[in-house]
Amino acid sequence: MTLPLARLAGAAALAALLAGGLSACAPANSNTTYSSAGIGAAAEVRYGTIVGMRPVQIAGSQSGVGTVGGGLAGGVIGSTIGGDWRARTLAGVGGALLGAGAGTLFERGTTQGQAVEFTIRPDGGGPDFNVVQTNELQLQPGEHVAVSFGDRVRLARALPPPPAAAAPTATPISNRKR
Repeated sequence: MTLPLARLAGAAALAALLAGGLSACAPANSNTTYSSAGIGAAAEVRYGTIVGMRPVQIAGSQSGVGTVGGGLAGGVIGSTIGGDWRARTLAGVGGALLGAGAGTLFERGTTQGQAVEFTIRPDGGGPDFNVVQTNELQLQPGEHVAVSFGDRVRLARALPPPPAAAAPTATPISNRKR
């Protein structure tokens, strides 16, 4: 028995909707992305110099969202294949297994990436420390950075200090006119 075109189009639309929903769950691993909890929260800022950096891989998450979403989508799509209830049941189970595997791979692929591990030497002494983040600012060793300790630790290029304000010149009391 052939699969009706409307049924196939509905299954494809459901699969696309689930895939789009799963990709929206992927976190934005960016230095410039803040969580809603981080908005308006005060963060301590310290300054330091980048003394080293190396590329690192960010492992993809395995929360199970991709597995469950893919399994559901695969099961629904698979159950539309076949003529009688037995064929649809077998296709639904097979589709759920294949969809779960594809969903797991999809979740892992959309949440992994590359970042940089920066080694920072704090101004004023203290032990060096590492910060892992993306490098969209193209920071380099030797640069002076501001280190923000808020909802997560972030590096930003430090602005140069303002010019020293000229101290007001005081007229000595002995030179004042009476």
